[in-house]
Amino acid sequence: MARMTHSHDGELVVFHLGMTIKKWWRPDVWMPISAAMPRMLGELFSDPESGLLGSTMLVGRRGPYLVQYWSSLEKLYAYASAPEQAHRPAWTAFNRNARKHPGAIGVWHETYRVAAAESIYVDTPPMGLGAATGLVEIGRRHDRARARLDDGATA
Repeated sequence: MARMTHSHDGELVVFHLGMTIKKWWRPDVWMPISAAMPRMLGELFSDPESGLLGSTMLVGRRGPYLVQYWSSLEKLYAYASAPEQAHRPAWTAFNRNARKHPGAIGVWHETYRVAAAESIYVDTPPMGLGAATGLVEIGRRHDRARARLDDGATA
């Protein structure tokens, strides 16, 4: 049974974003916003230079929650503000819809520039950061989480 860890050098940004659905009985308000995310992810994954390394979609009791891994903060911001990309029109549509139907839906995000990261995957398919960046086997020297985090090495 192989013990694996993620494989990534360089800047790493973790971006969490989600939608809070306050009025589930109003799919006319929240469905258009939900439908925008697959378009954005398709656009990002089809462009290897976008900076998006990978993502994981979760669903909580308040709505969908997306965790994304980016190669740089600049690439994340560039995508978010590019008028020719899918995000800007989706953001404009969300704001228009939210003003028209106050209290029905909310969005949130958190951005983390990661100074160091540690991971372990034992007898599981790649997921999270490991799926986004690739996996390497953990060497004996880095058998402990503290060792992997302290020096950032994976061998």
